[in-house]
Amino acid sequence: MSEHQASLYERLGGFDGISAITEDIWANHTRNPAIKQRYADSDAEKVKGLVRDMFCAGTGGPENYAGMDMLSAHRGMNISDQEFVAVLDDVLDAMAKNDAGKREQDEVLSILYSMKAEIVHV
Repeated sequence: MSEHQASLYERLGGFDGISAITEDIWANHTRNPAIKQRYADSDAEKVKGLVRDMFCAGTGGPENYAGMDMLSAHRGMNISDQEFVAVLDDVLDAMAKNDAGKREQDEVLSILYSMKAEIVHV
């Protein structure tokens, strides 16, 4: 299968590649002064598992995401535009650290931006 035919999931290294990216996203989020307080009382393994499964399912992988939809998960949190951008920056940094290409980063950014209305100020 050529790179242009491979799914985003495959181009990110499948389950193992996305798992590594997810670990780095968590590390970035819990160190990022703009958002780390949002994760202070979180169950790290549960959150990482949900993020990993959503990332896998959302990029074409066979994993099932069993968590809440984005609107339900973020309703009442009053997430700001600045916090949303901080999350995007952390995700892109984690992807770059794991050698994801620009095309893949752009595709993930597009997916995340498509969910903004279900996350920010809801």
